[in-house]
Amino acid sequence: MTMRAFAAAIACLSAATLVLIASEGPRAEGAARRKSGYALTSDMCGPYPKLRIGMRSGYCIGLAAGKEDGLQFPRSIVQIPGTRFFVVADMGGWGAPGRLRLFDPQAAEGKRLKDLITGLELLHGLAVGIDGRIYASTVDTIFRFDPLAPKPADTREDIVRGLPGKEVTIVAGKKVGYSHPLKHFVFDRTGRLYVNIGAPSDGCDPAPSESKACAAGEASPPLAAIWVFTPPAGGIFPKLEKPPANPKKREVSPKPEVYAEGLRNSMALATHPQFPDPGFAFLQGENARDLPDAFKPNEEINALERGKHYGWPYCYDLKTAIPEYTAFLKTNEKYRDLCNDTVRYKPPHSLMPPHGAPLAMFYYLGAKFPELKGQLIVGLHGYRPAGSRVLAYEVDAHGFPKLSLAPVQYGVSCGPEPTRIYATDSEAQVDAAKGTELISGWYSVKGVRPRGRPVGMTVASDGAIWLVDDQNKTILRIDTEPASDPIKPL
Repeated sequence: MTMRAFAAAIACLSAATLVLIASEGPRAEGAARRKSGYALTSDMCGPYPKLRIGMRSGYCIGLAAGKEDGLQFPRSIVQIPGTRFFVVADMGGWGAPGRLRLFDPQAAEGKRLKDLITGLELLHGLAVGIDGRIYASTVDTIFRFDPLAPKPADTREDIVRGLPGKEVTIVAGKKVGYSHPLKHFVFDRTGRLYVNIGAPSDGCDPAPSESKACAAGEASPPLAAIWVFTPPAGGIFPKLEKPPANPKKREVSPKPEVYAEGLRNSMALATHPQFPDPGFAFLQGENARDLPDAFKPNEEINALERGKHYGWPYCYDLKTAIPEYTAFLKTNEKYRDLCNDTVRYKPPHSLMPPHGAPLAMFYYLGAKFPELKGQLIVGLHGYRPAGSRVLAYEVDAHGFPKLSLAPVQYGVSCGPEPTRIYATDSEAQVDAAKGTELISGWYSVKGVRPRGRPVGMTVASDGAIWLVDDQNKTILRIDTEPASDPIKPL
């Protein structure tokens, strides 16, 4: 870190602390208690303690449950239709078994969580199907269950099995560890199921060469892709009756179709309510490569189309060739000049903040925040300067984020400058969708709050936005509050 950046970081944290104390008065100095790393005061956001996080004017965020309630590593949350209850996917950790949990937001503090199904490996995804039932994903399976049954585990019905697990064979006879094994998924309005099959590595394993394409992308079906499963007429997948006789022989059931490829890790997916009608959006938030530079490459919003290639591991940003594949893209017949091939390669619809790590994406259709109606909401989980925030994007009539002419800025926490301009290696500024920050100041402030790491988000029946934070083991709720006068500069 340079001295200038270090000084800016200290100034950012110090100023934030002073602003918070100035705005809270004596209560900030004498906070009665702490929970999940947050200093709590008597202020409330709806029915929950209000957290001192930078929010858009007129919004607040409250703490509904935390690690003191037994949360370990929450990754997703959905409301059970027609009830006040939610289901939370608590992954447990990267080496610990996960648990599906019932969350009662109206129960007394300390009594809001109840185990439903335990012992689940790399539990992550949750969704409500078109049949109104709750669906969940483990490392290699997607299943549905009844969270309100006396014994929820007895109601489990697998609908997809055999997805790539913690290890994958991408070259004959060689198994490699799977860097992106979590199975995020979404349904469209017809009941079709789209599943993230992440890349097994950051760039490519085995190492690239001038003659051979990335083996993960050449697998059958390819990794680093979106697989789609189509249900029978009526849109409901049948229950898979029994596991295969030879569990070591991994066969995907039912048979998937490859929808799109060249996608490193699709942990944020959103289908427009009218999709798959022609012209309506199916969007993906790309977690791009982990290059050392904190400000490149950019993350992406991709408009997904059947059969298109989205670049991994050969292209990043709009059409920049990855350095180790420059020679390959000049000589390989199949992938020659892929980053400029307008027939096969589809560049991002828009860039997103670099290393923001989008892990949630949805269209807001609730009534509590009319100014957000129809907008695309994206949560950024990343630990680098552009992460730890939630953005709202205005969209057109078909659900695609509206692009603004360059220069377009995005927010940066604790850096020499509070914003930066979207740019690529070849262009100093580019057109992009401009996200409005719903949550902005969520960097760590000693004695006040930890850094935020939002993962899954959902909209409740009352229009409130709920989210989970895996790093701080919390369930949070966004509500409205009267707009206050801006704090005067110190």
